[in-house]
Amino acid sequence: MTTPRLRLGIAGLGRGFMLLLPTLAAHPGIRLVAAADPREDARRQFAADFAAATYAEIAELCADPDVEAVYIATPHQFHREHVELAAAHGKHVLVEKPMALSLADCQAMIAAMRRAGRWLMVGHSHSFDAPYLRTRELIDSGDFGAVRMIQALNFTDFLYRPRRPEELDTTRGGGVVFSQAAHQVDIVRLLGGGRATSVRAITGSWDAARPTEGAYGVLLNFDNGAFANLTYSGFAHFDSDEFCGWSGELGQPRDPHQYGRARAQLAQVHSAEEEAALKNTRTYGAGLSLANSGLEGITHNHFGFVVVACDRADLRPSPQGVQVYADTRRYLEALPPPAIPRREVLDELIDAVRHDRAPIHSGEWGLATMEVCLGMLESAATGRDVALSRQVGLPQHAALR
Repeated sequence: MTTPRLRLGIAGLGRGFMLLLPTLAAHPGIRLVAAADPREDARRQFAADFAAATYAEIAELCADPDVEAVYIATPHQFHREHVELAAAHGKHVLVEKPMALSLADCQAMIAAMRRAGRWLMVGHSHSFDAPYLRTRELIDSGDFGAVRMIQALNFTDFLYRPRRPEELDTTRGGGVVFSQAAHQVDIVRLLGGGRATSVRAITGSWDAARPTEGAYGVLLNFDNGAFANLTYSGFAHFDSDEFCGWSGELGQPRDPHQYGRARAQLAQVHSAEEEAALKNTRTYGAGLSLANSGLEGITHNHFGFVVVACDRADLRPSPQGVQVYADTRRYLEALPPPAIPRREVLDELIDAVRHDRAPIHSGEWGLATMEVCLGMLESAATGRDVALSRQVGLPQHAALR
């Protein structure tokens, strides 16, 4: 018997939705039935693209009886409110990373979904990407011994892409710790087994015109004795896609001759209002639609350069698969190119809702990642290690599907 497609409503038609749009439209197990956004042009475009209902308010979307699950892609500070709305109407939820801006909000979201008896998932983070799931599968095989050390490094132009004012204010969820560490910490926790014990961090805020964290260095310890070094810079100089064969974060080919483009474009902007308007040109309904959101990925998504050191091999997830550096030989555990990039996010959601299969990226998992991210900020402020107490391990099915 054919499994019915999951009827999904979208809360927020901004940049997060635009990145996942081609996957949502192409996935055979998903049907987009409704969306909510305060922008009339976005609602009009969604209705045209999907012949679906649209609403100006999230509450109206959550009350729609045709919606089974809600993808919450609203700004960070609204995640708790919107998850609680969805829970009150008995909807399953996929909420964008970062889960929330405080552990209290994360806990309230989990509690609301438990009371509703519905699944809560957090994503999409890059820990859903097939190369990292395949690396975890190789670790679980036992062929290479225990994980001892993880190195994760990513250098991008993140801080110099067009931003709204709150995205440059850490107290309002801005900066690379909330938006980018949520990816990198998720990946490292997946590869390290999930249960981190302490974090030590230093952050960098080096441009007065972009007054938030643009870089960090982190030491993360795990209960199994493994440790991880995490490095991130969004200052738009070196680009670590160079280490990934110039395959971009979303699997698209990168042109190294475009060096300096982000900074050059931003230099033409003279006010916060102009910058916010420039960002809006990259969102759905403001000139962007389903028609120009193709499945651009030629290789798998990734989040920079990662190496997992095990007893008998080093494992390096890459856009093409997993490079294995074993005791006596080096080889590639190749993955076929993705037919639908980022589909693993929706596969996990469908597995939970349709087959009652506990997801890796549960609310508890998302809370544990945010505990690390908030611990990074605390450690950077105090100069001390921060102990972690809300960590969770991996479900037994963490292998690639």
